[in-house]
Amino acid sequence: MKKFILFACLAITTAILTSCNDVETFAEKRDKENAAIAKFISGDTTTIASKLFAKPIHVISEIDFENAGCKTDTASNEFVLFEQSGVYMQIVREGCGEKLESGQTATILCRFDEYNILTDSLQLSNNNIYFQHIPDKMTVTNMYGTFTGMFDNKSSIMAAAYQSTSVPGGWLIPLRYIKLGRQSKPDEEIAKVRVIVPSAQGHSYASANTYPCYYEITYQRGQ
Repeated sequence: MKKFILFACLAITTAILTSCNDVETFAEKRDKENAAIAKFISGDTTTIASKLFAKPIHVISEIDFENAGCKTDTASNEFVLFEQSGVYMQIVREGCGEKLESGQTATILCRFDEYNILTDSLQLSNNNIYFQHIPDKMTVTNMYGTFTGMFDNKSSIMAAAYQSTSVPGGWLIPLRYIKLGRQSKPDEEIAKVRVIVPSAQGHSYASANTYPCYYEITYQRGQ
């Protein structure tokens, strides 16, 4: 496991170094990031988005999202854009159980795939044989609608890869709209979302190097 995490860290570092130019200004990096997100959303055939989705992403507003009962239509590949954060989200499955209410703290187990949109590549994942029995674990608190979270540094490849236990803001936004539970019946499913996370809402490496990520994440309430 340690060897795999080390390999992942080296791969991430290499990808970052090859995608960043030291002479670029921050504004230029942001422009490049925004262009990469726009290209990803368009379903451009030169991007990995064309392999992930059957059709281009259809962006809807927060008002349309609320009018639809805080749901997104996966058939038309809808993603809601949260203007304040710049995060795009699609709810694939709302999940079973209950939402995390204000004042509550919960342990959450996550499976995820992380794609670097700038390098157009799968960058990190715990959906593989190495981590079959080790989902990323985080502790999340909802305080009056503001969610904060910390990864368990003993059971999180996100924490190991990026040397930080802080949960990215882009991972927390979906918690306002999904339910957290554990599958106890055949017809129940845990929550699953897809999110496009700009660097400002991403992990420490993404923020420091100004690159956006696309995630597919499942959320399950821990014991």
